[in-house]
Amino acid sequence: MVTRSISTIIRSQFVRDLPLVIFGCAVAALATDMFLIPNGLAAGGVTGIATIINELAARQGINLPVGMQTIVMNAAIMLLVVRSGGALYAIQTATGFLLFGFFTDLFAPFVVPLAHAELLVPALWGGIIMGLGLGFSFRCGVSTGGSDTVAQIIARKFSLPLGTTVMVIDCLICAASAPVFSVDNALAAALSMVVTGIVVDRVIDGGNTQRAAFIISERYEDIAHDVLHGLDRGVTSIQARGEWTGEERPMLFIILDKREIQLLKAVVAEHDKDAIMVITDVNEALGEGFGELGA
Repeated sequence: MVTRSISTIIRSQFVRDLPLVIFGCAVAALATDMFLIPNGLAAGGVTGIATIINELAARQGINLPVGMQTIVMNAAIMLLVVRSGGALYAIQTATGFLLFGFFTDLFAPFVVPLAHAELLVPALWGGIIMGLGLGFSFRCGVSTGGSDTVAQIIARKFSLPLGTTVMVIDCLICAASAPVFSVDNALAAALSMVVTGIVVDRVIDGGNTQRAAFIISERYEDIAHDVLHGLDRGVTSIQARGEWTGEERPMLFIILDKREIQLLKAVVAEHDKDAIMVITDVNEALGEGFGELGA
C-alpha cells in the first residue's frame, strides 16, 4: 500500500476543518469592524498597521480598506514564510489571511460600529470576540499571518521565545498608533491585544504554548520522516522495550507547538492507526531551537 504524502494528509485534515476556519475568520473580522477600527484601536499585528494607515489616508480623503491592506501586507510577508516555514505552512497561512481580509471588507459597509465613550468597553469586547475567532482558526492549524508569522520566523532564526517576540512586535505597533489616535487609544489597543491573546490560549487549550509527544509505532521511520520534513520539527529516537512482548523499538520524542498537535495526530494516524501516542504539557523548553539556556 502506497502511503499518501504529508501534504496530502494535511490537505485532507485542512479540508475537514475548513468550515471552522471560515467561521473563525468571520468572527474575528466582525470584531475588527464593530469594535476596533471605529474606535481607533490598532491592537497589534498587520491589522493594527492597516488601521493606522486607514486613518491617515482618510484624513487625506483616500479610502484604503483595512481588509485589502492586510491581504497585501501578508502576501509580502508570505515570501519569507515560503523560505523559512515551508510551503505547507504558507498555504495554511494564506488561507487564513485571505479569509480574514475578505470578511473584514465584506462586513464593513453593513456592520453597525459600536462606538463607546469609554474605550475600555470596545477594547475588552473586541479582544474577547477577536480571540474567539482567532482561537477557532488556530485550533485548526491556520494562522491569519501578520506579526504571528513574522515572530515565528524571528524566533526560529535567533532562538527567541515565540510569545515574547510576538508581544514585542505588537507592542511596537500599538505604540506607533499613539501619535495618530491618542495615548489612551494606544493603551486601550494594548489591553485589547492582551485580552485577545488570553482568549486565544483558552480556546486552543490552556495557556501553555508547547506540547511533548511520545510515539510508539512499528512505522516509526515513516512518521519521523514526515515530522522532520513535513512539519519541520525535530525528532529524537529513544530506545524502548515492551515488558510484555520483550520487543525493542525506538520511541519518538517530539516537542511542538500546540497548534501543530492536530497535524501530528493526522500524520501518525495515516501511517499507523494502532500507534500509541502520549501528549503532555511542557512547562518550558530550553536549548537549540527553543529558549536560551541561562546560567
